[in-house]
Amino acid sequence: MADSKMAVSQWSPGFVQELLPAAQKTALLYNLSYLCLGNFSNLERIIRTRAVETQLLFGSSDATMLKCILTSENLVQSLFPMLVTAVEKNKPILAVKFLEKARIWIKDIINDVERIVEKYELHNKDVASSTSDVIQEKIDTDKKITEQDQELKMIKKNQNKMKSELQKTTEELTEIEKKINSKSQEIQEFARSITKTSKGLGIFAAIVPFIGLIVKSIYDAVNDPEHTAHLKALEAELNILIADKTAVKQEQWQIELQMIDWQMKAARASFDRNLIPDPIHLNEVQKSLTRIQEILIQLKNFWENVAQLLDNLEQKTFVGEDLIEDLAELKDEFLDSIKIATEAWCCFGVGCKRASVMFKLQTKDAYKFLEVSPSSLSKDEWQIEYESVKKRLEEIDTPQAVTSSDKPAISE
Repeated sequence: MADSKMAVSQWSPGFVQELLPAAQKTALLYNLSYLCLGNFSNLERIIRTRAVETQLLFGSSDATMLKCILTSENLVQSLFPMLVTAVEKNKPILAVKFLEKARIWIKDIINDVERIVEKYELHNKDVASSTSDVIQEKIDTDKKITEQDQELKMIKKNQNKMKSELQKTTEELTEIEKKINSKSQEIQEFARSITKTSKGLGIFAAIVPFIGLIVKSIYDAVNDPEHTAHLKALEAELNILIADKTAVKQEQWQIELQMIDWQMKAARASFDRNLIPDPIHLNEVQKSLTRIQEILIQLKNFWENVAQLLDNLEQKTFVGEDLIEDLAELKDEFLDSIKIATEAWCCFGVGCKRASVMFKLQTKDAYKFLEVSPSSLSKDEWQIEYESVKKRLEEIDTPQAVTSSDKPAISE
């Protein structure tokens, strides 16, 4: 597992909340695909099948998030109190026993997340296959058409313009992401180099896997002005990069909304000529599913890192003979670390609960549009349904998509 993958996701406990906008977009984009292609019976069947599969996959994702919630609660309610007892009674062997339990919990989660990520990968291939089916049927139909009318040409021109602008913002966002990862990694390495010189901070870094809180503790515990100044400078640079990322993401979302609007105009024009529209929204569904898969991979990497940190804690603090003697001396630092770790893990649990609620809602309500065939809608009814979906897309909170996982825990 590369440390660079963990740099951003570990800044704070809330990165799982990025699942919310991705899952909302998935359902709404399916709805648009259904509206655009549902007038063709074969394509309606394809969209319906893939949407139901996604619904079921979200149900499995909810089960995985529930396991994350329960494990977070076990850490807070069981492991941490038991570690406190072991430290207070100076019984490192007992602490090792408790850490072994936590390792089993976490290994179980890692296996679960791996399985669900594999399911997303297979499902995304199915959606890609469906997109190809739609394209082929469109090609067969369009052979009968020799030229496009003026309206479709104008729409195509605007779509290409939006596509170019979107590509530009995507490239810009990718570059900023690289810089954020690099800067976060730099902060991570510097912070952990400081914790190596302090046994108390070293224990804290093992129990609290969120780098933002480690940085705060360094500010509180380290009296070296040079270290503090350097750390603040690195944080200031990261703050600027994150502000840039937020601005570009908002710009990107506005362009995506404009593209969706032009795509729907093209679909409407195609309906009037009895043409099959492009399966553009299915492509966007794939992107949203891929985003969810990426976040779940982050979640797997996160738990793997937590398992490694707890293993290091066991080996260096409770098993290493040179540190067992210092356990009593470090008791206050350890207990303080447990207190902050409890708060951090409670926050992480809250994020997982929100993701779980989102998956439940997506499974229950977000796919009710499948109950009505688009072919049964009049033009006015179709337009009303489209405007409703478009409004819900616009209401997805773009700043929320840039969650606390991207924001430093310590502000200037």
